[in-house]
Order: sequence, then C-alpha cells, then structure tokens
Amino acid sequence: MKIKSLVTNAVVAALYVAVTGILAPISFGVLQFRVAEIFNHLIIFNRKYIFGIVSGVFISNLFFSTMVGYDLIFGVGHSFLSLLIVSGLIKKVPNIWMKFLINSLVFTILSSLIAWELYLAFSVPFWFGYLTVGIGEFGVMIVGAPIMLYVDKKVHFNERIES
Repeated sequence: MKIKSLVTNAVVAALYVAVTGILAPISFGVLQFRVAEIFNHLIIFNRKYIFGIVSGVFISNLFFSTMVGYDLIFGVGHSFLSLLIVSGLIKKVPNIWMKFLINSLVFTILSSLIAWELYLAFSVPFWFGYLTVGIGEFGVMIVGAPIMLYVDKKVHFNERIES
C-alpha cells in the first residue's frame, strides 16, 4: 500500500471512529443508527477504501462497544464481507445511483449477521433484531448516498486515495 493510500485510509478510519464515538449511544444495540456507516459508500469510489472502513469499524467496536468480543467478530465481519461483495457486484455497473442502491441493499441484507450477534449476546429475537438493525442500516445508507456524492464533487474521493 502506498503512503497516500495508507494516510487516506487512516483519515477514513479516524473519521469513522470519531463519528461512532460521538454518537455511541445510538451506534450500538438493538435500536442502532450508526451514522458512520455513511463511509461504507466510499467503496463506490475506490476499492482501496476497504482498509480504512474496516479499520474504523474495528477500532470503534474495540473502544465503544459494550459487547466487544461479539462486535469484533460480527460487526467487523459484516463490514468486511459486505464491502467485498459490493466491490465485486458494482464492477460493471455504470450508474452511480445503482451502485449506491446495491451497496445499501448488501449492507442491509447482511445486517442479518448483526441480528445473529444480538440473538447470541442478548437473546434478542432474530427477526426483531434484523428488522431494527436493517432499518437503521438502510436509512443511514440511503440518506448518506446523496451526501457522499455531494462531498465527492468537492473532495474527489478517487483522487484522494490514488497516487
């Protein structure tokens, strides 16, 4: 990994951690609305952002989660697996809005991993956990799509990570 990519990913991870930490009360649990998940959309602009996003999730879960062990496995796994799937699915999709939709749907569908985590950790009924976490995930991702597109027009995400 080149220095520019490494530094850019470190900034992404730091932003993810900062947003999650500031909003920790709503970022964890059965009713979660993790606003930092907006950064998952960076995968649309460049696959190299996977490292920064997953690192941000790992650090956030390590320092702010009340169920660290579970979150390090299920939360990080959810992000890593979703990002890998999305990066494969969107390769030949030309429409940016379709990419945002695919990304939002993959993250929402794989929220089943978080529902399973909640079931194992707190005996939360699977479908209830899936519904509540899925709604929060889909909401953040859908609202976040136009925000990230707007920010990209100012910041140019692909140029920031490429050397």
